[in-house]
Amino acid sequence: MDLGQTTTAAAGANIFDVSEAEFMAKVIDASHETPVILDFWAPWCGPCKTLGPALEAAVNAAGGKVKLAKINVDENQGIAGQMRVQSIPTVFAFHKGQPVDGFQGALPQSEVDAFVTKIAAMHEEDGGLSDAIEAAETMLEEGAVDDALETFAAILEEDPNAAAAFAGLAKCHVAKGDLDAAEAVLNGAPAEVATKAAIEAVQAQIALAREAESAGPVDELRAKVAAEPANMEVKLELATALHGTGDVAGAVDVLLEAVRTDRDWNDAAAKTQLFKIFDALAPNDKIALDGRRKLSSILFA
Repeated sequence: MDLGQTTTAAAGANIFDVSEAEFMAKVIDASHETPVILDFWAPWCGPCKTLGPALEAAVNAAGGKVKLAKINVDENQGIAGQMRVQSIPTVFAFHKGQPVDGFQGALPQSEVDAFVTKIAAMHEEDGGLSDAIEAAETMLEEGAVDDALETFAAILEEDPNAAAAFAGLAKCHVAKGDLDAAEAVLNGAPAEVATKAAIEAVQAQIALAREAESAGPVDELRAKVAAEPANMEVKLELATALHGTGDVAGAVDVLLEAVRTDRDWNDAAAKTQLFKIFDALAPNDKIALDGRRKLSSILFA
């Protein structure tokens, strides 16, 4: 029996294999109901054969408070590329559609148990704060920025370590065009949450907004690109300007074309800028998913 694979006894509602086609439904969407741990593995990976059973045992012991999705990187290279998996085993944990934690390499059973317990605890009742965060995010998406700001601030009064609330409050200030205030919010986050994915995503948004402040007009930059199609610097400035106007898909398209033209220009600056945009988007954002897939096709064609 290959211990790197889900066993018949362990498989079921809480432990399952997942493919690229099922990733959104079984990992991202499902994590809104129950936290999902995602295990990237391969049949030839020795450490995977140790970590896999350890994860399965811990998840089974959690009694349904967390799920384990196992993805074979040999059969699902697209998702591995999108998640920037550099080595295996690599483990991510998702909650409410967002990556919240993770690690690389095999760990002792005690550390695996502690990790799974921490993720499973996110399933516990939290006084309604998760619902409040979702409500505030909806307000922000619908343009009720001030209402969202007040809600995120109230959440932080209840839970001063709520990374999602710090991120949400900062995004409100970004939406109002006050980047200094957004940075001040993130600088005030406790050290234990400062590196959470939600906060790092807003940091990427702020960095992109800062860059857009010094970019030229989009129409002028388009004309320059048309006149000088090999000018990589102008292409990157156009992408920055497009992102600053809210045309994220357009910015990604320009950067993908730049990578296709000269992937190594200026220490792979176009690829680096693409990753910055992807990091600023939600993991389940269609632009990010499509962009990562196209980038992988260019790089590995």
